[in-house]
Amino acid sequence: MSKWLLWMLLTAFTGRPLLSLGLLLVGLWVMDRFTVQLLPSPARWLGRWRRSGQLERMILANEHDRRARAELAELWIGRGLYAEAAGLLKPNLEAGDEDVDTLFLLGVAYLGAGQVAQGELLLDEAAKLDEDFRMGAIDLERGRLRLKNGDAKGAVAPLERFVKSRHGTVEGRVLLARALDRSGRDAEAALMRDDAWKEYVSAPRFQRRRERMWAWRARPSRPLTYVALALVAMTLGFQLMRHLPWSMGNAVYGRQAPSPYMAEEDEGFE
Repeated sequence: MSKWLLWMLLTAFTGRPLLSLGLLLVGLWVMDRFTVQLLPSPARWLGRWRRSGQLERMILANEHDRRARAELAELWIGRGLYAEAAGLLKPNLEAGDEDVDTLFLLGVAYLGAGQVAQGELLLDEAAKLDEDFRMGAIDLERGRLRLKNGDAKGAVAPLERFVKSRHGTVEGRVLLARALDRSGRDAEAALMRDDAWKEYVSAPRFQRRRERMWAWRARPSRPLTYVALALVAMTLGFQLMRHLPWSMGNAVYGRQAPSPYMAEEDEGFE
């Protein structure tokens, strides 16, 4: 509703609804970049899209380029294309790539695609090679994807290990709180959400910027409060504009205010 009022206000000033809509979208994006940063960065998205295109062309030119396959599969996993990533990485494993990176990526791809048995087996093999791979990434992805596949109780143990190994994680605590909540452990889930918010508040600025979205998921009331305050501010601003002097309002539409001497001139003419 606040965005609708802001669009109406901009339209009143510019006289162009489409231009006002464009200004509103740009303004919201700029505000997000300098505040909560919930919207994805266009520059980052464009960079990943261009890199994906380059890797696809490299694979078309040389289908045996296993390094390009691994990098493209990781980008696809980031976009949620788990089945496609699994199909892309499977030839690497068949060709003898049994390093921890390949096993981890393929395990995540299988779990995300719903092939739980294959995914769990590959993650087990990756953990044997490097249990602390990427500072607990195996436990994080195992817990995240178990939770996604409906195995909340099975997600608790790996997420607990991840939280213990990466002390300052907000994401891990929020995911663990969800797993505990869906397992019927409401009190523990509430305490874990509180811990997630405390970690976020005490974290350095660069970490808060990276985990702000997860912190707001721990305390959904915070963004709702900000939205309510913004709505109140927009409403008050709109009401203020309505009560501005009549001459300023008409100047927007290209009209002139009536002269205060018009009535006297009319009387003299009569």
